[in-house]
Amino acid sequence: VSYKEITMKLLRYGPVGQEKPGVLDADGRVRDLSALLPDVAGAALLPASLASLRGLDVNSLPLVPGVPQQDLRLGPCVGQVGKFICIGLNYADHAAEAGMAVPPEPVVFNKWTSAICGPDDAVQIPRGSLKTDWEVELGVVIGQGGRYIAEADAMAHVAGYCVVNDVSERAYQLERGGTWDKGKGCDTFGPIGPWLVTADEVPDPQALSLWLEVDGQRRQNGSTATMVYGVAFLISYLSRFMSLQPGDIISTGTPPGVGMGHKPPIYLQPGQTMRLGVQGLGVQTQAVVAA
Repeated sequence: VSYKEITMKLLRYGPVGQEKPGVLDADGRVRDLSALLPDVAGAALLPASLASLRGLDVNSLPLVPGVPQQDLRLGPCVGQVGKFICIGLNYADHAAEAGMAVPPEPVVFNKWTSAICGPDDAVQIPRGSLKTDWEVELGVVIGQGGRYIAEADAMAHVAGYCVVNDVSERAYQLERGGTWDKGKGCDTFGPIGPWLVTADEVPDPQALSLWLEVDGQRRQNGSTATMVYGVAFLISYLSRFMSLQPGDIISTGTPPGVGMGHKPPIYLQPGQTMRLGVQGLGVQTQAVVAA
């Protein structure tokens, strides 16, 4: 592993609500960045800020005690998120298992930012829920903001990538009227992280494998190569409807294998464990508990 390859995994560590900025070193230990930036958020994700961080000697930074994701909690890898924008039915094979047509334009919905939690925090099944489901996704974190972004310029607006679990309550999403949002934004339905891998470390976001297991059983296996709408297109498309801002997250859809797609459907139960990852971006592990 080259020095550069490991130096730009940005993260946030510490207790809930008190996270500090950090970076993963070549030995997989956390180094503290709080003397250099207030948070992995907002302006810290702009290209000039990331460029200055790249010049750091990571090993000169203070070592944080503990092993990340074991005895050192990692928080959401981006703080102060303004928008958590999600794309639905963006894998043709997932649309088929859901019994829905591939949409002629991207399906856009939101997760409320109060859903955001750390990559290994417990996921809570809402009270009365019978249909809470899993969805491993590639998350895109905006660096340079903008609107009316040309597709050819879109990748210059990406700060980096992370793993997202787009946890979804299917009855709330599809059976309770209105838009999908009420089934997508419950508390703990947005684990992000473990870290933000800067865009220069991900040569092709359309060539990443992604997977999810429930209690050790593989449920999802896919590749971002089968996305209907790729990252560059999605950034350009969304920027026609809203300005994108530093720290906004775009969750780009899920491959097949969600609980809803099984015959008969299977859903999450308290006491289960989800484990999921995206190639090169790390792994999340979540205990499922009752809210």
